[in-house]
Amino acid sequence: MRITAFSDVSLRVLIVLAADPGTAVKTSRAISVQVGTPYHHVTKIISRLRELNLIEVTRGRAGGVRLSPAGRQVTVGWVLRALETRTDVADCETTHGNCPLLDGCGLRRALGRARTAFYSELDDVVVASLAHQPRLESAPLPPGPPAIRVG
Repeated sequence: MRITAFSDVSLRVLIVLAADPGTAVKTSRAISVQVGTPYHHVTKIISRLRELNLIEVTRGRAGGVRLSPAGRQVTVGWVLRALETRTDVADCETTHGNCPLLDGCGLRRALGRARTAFYSELDDVVVASLAHQPRLESAPLPPGPPAIRVG
């Protein structure tokens, strides 16, 4: 199954925001750079994620975007169901219109079950768990005694 570019970038935006725990906000421009997507696309995505209550947006000079409490708990499956507008995996169309096999087509039903299984598998994956959390580097060890050569 293939997800839309909009859903792909939306998940990346949520992951970027999840990687920054706490109350810090990120600007839309900074997010667009981090996810490698043009600014105007990211602003549309931010608007949609805000409608879904997955992010909080603060306007003004010190404003920005941060993940909401619901956004920290949301699953990939839920996000994709909310964002994907296409209901069928296949187009079921020919150059002359609808596929003549559309009524009672077994392939269409099988693809529908596969789509359901795809989302179901992603219902266990919390978006915030996909964020890269910076590792705490261990302190460097102090230099040991100089090596002693024998012989």
